[in-house]
Amino acid sequence: MNSNINFLEDKCRWLRREIFEMVVKVNQGHIASSLSQTEILIALYYGGILNYKKNDPNYKERDKLIISKGHSAMGVYPILADIGYFSKDELKKYGTPEGLLRIYGDKSIPGIECTTGSLAQGPGIAAGFCYAAKEDNLDMNSYVIISDGENYEGSIWETAMFASHYNLDNLVLIIDRNEQIILGKTEELLKLEPLNDKWKSFGWDVFSCNGHNIQELLNIFEKIKVEKNGKPKIVIANTIKGKGVSYMEDVTRWHNTMPDKDQIEIARKDLK
Repeated sequence: MNSNINFLEDKCRWLRREIFEMVVKVNQGHIASSLSQTEILIALYYGGILNYKKNDPNYKERDKLIISKGHSAMGVYPILADIGYFSKDELKKYGTPEGLLRIYGDKSIPGIECTTGSLAQGPGIAAGFCYAAKEDNLDMNSYVIISDGENYEGSIWETAMFASHYNLDNLVLIIDRNEQIILGKTEELLKLEPLNDKWKSFGWDVFSCNGHNIQELLNIFEKIKVEKNGKPKIVIANTIKGKGVSYMEDVTRWHNTMPDKDQIEIARKDLK
């Protein structure tokens, strides 16, 4: 594990800059949703949590990472390039016909385990991976980043029952809890709370933390790796949508809005 918090925080700043420049180059993508999950991804990939092998996206014993909110799967592309799953030149071709990298996560991309975009399908796929790993006596975990809005979907609660019944303690869901969906604030539109109690009632171990605090995330992820008690796990990571860009933070309209020329320059200063 790389427990150097300064290094990991530097990687978070790097990732936010990479995401922003990748998107504004083609004026396509979901910046704010990708920025809120940044610390989660950095903790998993660079904090020694995920089991993976550089330059080998098909490593058989790898842990699986699924970004179920497919509109922000693009937020992992710079990491996948950095660990050698494809050329860094592909980042410059993001969102173009000649490039490998799609606006939404697609399994044709090395390191993307499944195509996502239809909300709440990722957890069910990951549960399948985990069930198969148990049957094959394979030491493998699946980590799934989900959005607030996915908690509105019936399929996620079907997965919750399935995972609890089959004791899938190798399944970890992470809610990017920025309290927003495309239409506004979750607690104003259709209240989700108490999320903690809801997931506990389905037989899951529930953890909560500041989703922008690397140390808090690492503490929870490390505990989850060793605590195999027959229960699937969920981490409620409290985040801010658009984290790192002053005018985007916690503002609903930036879900899929592109910044203009002046706003691009403001963001670049924010992200230095």
